[in-house]
Amino acid sequence: MAPIAAKILILSVMFLLNDLIVSSAALFTECASIGEEESNSFYEDGDVVLGGIFPLHYTRVSSLPTYTSKPEPGSHKYFSARALRWMQTMTFAIREINQRSDLLPALRLGFHIRDSCNDVPVSLKASLLLVNGQPGPPAIRNVSLEAVGEHSGKGDLISLASRSPVLGCADVTRSPSPVIIGDASSGVSMALLRSLGPFQIPLVSYFASCSCLSEQTEFPMFMRTMPSDAFQVRALARLVSHFGWTWVGVIGLESDYARFAIQLFLQESSLYGVCAAYVHLYPVVLSQQPLDELLDIIQGSSSKVIINFNSESEVQSIMRAIRQRNITGIQWIASEAWATAKSLWEEFGDLLSGTLGFGIRRAEVIPGLKQHLFRLRPSNIQDSSFLTELWEETLNCRLNGSVNTHSHMVNHLDRKPCSGMEDLNDVYSAFSDVSQLRVSYNVYKAVYLVAHALQRMSDCEAGQGPFVNGTCANPQSLEPWQLFHYMKNTKFSILGEKVDFDRNGDPIASYDLMNWRREQDGSLRLLKVGFYDASLSPELSLVVNDSAIQWPVGQQAVQSVCSESCPPGKRVARRKGKPVCCFDCVTCAEGEVSNNTDSLDCTRCPEDMWPNDMRNLCLPKNVEFLSYKEPMGIVLCAGSVLGTSSSLLVLAMFYKHRATPVVRANNMELSFFLLLFLATCFLIGLLFIGEPSDWLCRIRYPAFGISFALCISCLLAKTVVVLMAFRATLPGSGVMKWFGPNQQRASVLLCTLVQGLICIIWLLTYPPFTNCNTGYLRNTIIIECATGSEVGFWCVLGYIGLLACLCFFMAFLAQKNSKKNMMRK
Repeated sequence: MAPIAAKILILSVMFLLNDLIVSSAALFTECASIGEEESNSFYEDGDVVLGGIFPLHYTRVSSLPTYTSKPEPGSHKYFSARALRWMQTMTFAIREINQRSDLLPALRLGFHIRDSCNDVPVSLKASLLLVNGQPGPPAIRNVSLEAVGEHSGKGDLISLASRSPVLGCADVTRSPSPVIIGDASSGVSMALLRSLGPFQIPLVSYFASCSCLSEQTEFPMFMRTMPSDAFQVRALARLVSHFGWTWVGVIGLESDYARFAIQLFLQESSLYGVCAAYVHLYPVVLSQQPLDELLDIIQGSSSKVIINFNSESEVQSIMRAIRQRNITGIQWIASEAWATAKSLWEEFGDLLSGTLGFGIRRAEVIPGLKQHLFRLRPSNIQDSSFLTELWEETLNCRLNGSVNTHSHMVNHLDRKPCSGMEDLNDVYSAFSDVSQLRVSYNVYKAVYLVAHALQRMSDCEAGQGPFVNGTCANPQSLEPWQLFHYMKNTKFSILGEKVDFDRNGDPIASYDLMNWRREQDGSLRLLKVGFYDASLSPELSLVVNDSAIQWPVGQQAVQSVCSESCPPGKRVARRKGKPVCCFDCVTCAEGEVSNNTDSLDCTRCPEDMWPNDMRNLCLPKNVEFLSYKEPMGIVLCAGSVLGTSSSLLVLAMFYKHRATPVVRANNMELSFFLLLFLATCFLIGLLFIGEPSDWLCRIRYPAFGISFALCISCLLAKTVVVLMAFRATLPGSGVMKWFGPNQQRASVLLCTLVQGLICIIWLLTYPPFTNCNTGYLRNTIIIECATGSEVGFWCVLGYIGLLACLCFFMAFLAQKNSKKNMMRK
């Protein structure tokens, strides 16, 4: 029985699969629109219909989907008038191109524009409606296999997915779009690219700036007229560094845009010594708990500068919470997503005054756009729910027979009826404000990018085309990948600007630095106070007019640092476990200086210099030597002069009385020599006064040694003469004949020659030299004569000591002989 039951089960499964296959085949042979019909859009037919997706509504009600019931329509409670201006800019650009005779003269462009609600599911639905069109009677539209076969042979420019049949209809009420201009959000754009990528549908974004979208391996069909965040992040890092903000808070929405931007900012800012006091990503649904967590972090931090990577809608929620907490004195740095969002000013002007942010490049004027926007009248907007909603929201009245189904802060059913006399010129609206044409200008350029690509496609000559065998694409029946091929290689000029794209499909980055200024009447003025141009060198890329900036508090920029800068004279000492911006300031060690702010190390002064009291400058050390002006020099000089004078005076007296018995008996010649050499010794003392030099040092020590040797040699000779005189009194002694005047002179000369020989050897081997002594006093250089050879110096002194000892010994012997003679008598 078991085998029979198994066979029956297998047969049942086979019949079931067969039914499913038949049902699927029937489904794919019919053109059916699944789901509710969505009619809210702008549409105009043409030979080529450009798709557009714009976030006309945003900010979902703070609730997570239950996935148990279908979400209610119209749950996006804010209406963006400026997004409607972007939509109208696209329609204006297309109609302008259609009226030109020099651009696409044989081709008429159309448009199909839908609301993305800044929501991925809504955007996906809108994009599928754009690329498939809205079907009429059943039919199958197949991709041209012949064209695919021709193209796939050249560089694999199309994936196999494009060879599959695409659902379409022979009779469609709205034509499919080969290209989509959108979306504003990076996250939504990534979702669209992942969904449409297998079908080779190009996407041209006007506001998605995430650097992740530049990855061509993941998003090969993406281009944009909005610069990549990689450039914005560099500009922000340069900006905070310019104002000395080294301790900043970084917050952002939990999204690809904020995540990638914050990661790049942290990497780039670290190059400029900027640290993040905190990095906080908050969820898409901002309930009270994540708001409280964010505000607790802001209040608990010492940082006064916050960089906010999010969009306009999230800023509103955060600002309301900040007002409730009464948090003030914050310097907000806006990302380009909300740097020019004027709609925030009316409610949060007191909190956002002084905000700085980089806005994308602005067009001074788009000729004819203002007139196009102000052309709206109740009579020509009745059929458009988008325009009806703008009219009712801006003028606060309800049109008769209104097709508006959105409810915002006020129930549209409760509004008073419009009188028909209302005019958009009478009130301010972000829709009609053409003073800050930034994103609108990007939309304008995106349309012209497609138009110029189509023009190049139209100019293609058979046999010289870019596809296999030199074939060209037909603009009337083109494939999306063919159009994208031309778009990637398109360059054009518009309103005086050259538009070019790199290999990633990114334009050259240029930003205006905007300052949110409060005018006297309380209105907002977005003032350009600088710019950042990525095409310039790094040192010239950022220009800021500091004097034109209005700050949140006071007349100067707030201070936002973890640690105050270390002044010159101190160095940075890192705090263990803290960011590099948190440090202590330590005074430079003795003999070291730092002459820069926030020096990491102190520099030791040269040997001949010493730090000042602030230790930020090396000053020349005081130079000291024994001078004639110092007390010791004066005493030594006076002693030398007095000794010399006394010696010469005695010499003069001896010479005057040289014929007297006393002088003659005192060995007159040696006495003259002794007094002369003694005077010389006193004069040589003057050589030790004054600034030393190498030659003076080489004269000073030998002169000192030789002069003293002369004096002691004379004393030694006189002592020997006395000793010989006592010995000569002995009977039969003839010793005096061996030590007469000639021998006395010879003894003095011989003793002095020995000292002279010692000095000559000293000078030839290692002579004395000038030495700058910096070790004795830390801030003083003592210039002195170094002895050079210590052996030579001590030999000179030792020889003088030897002569003195011999002289003492001879005197002792002479005294002893004198006593013997006395006793004998």
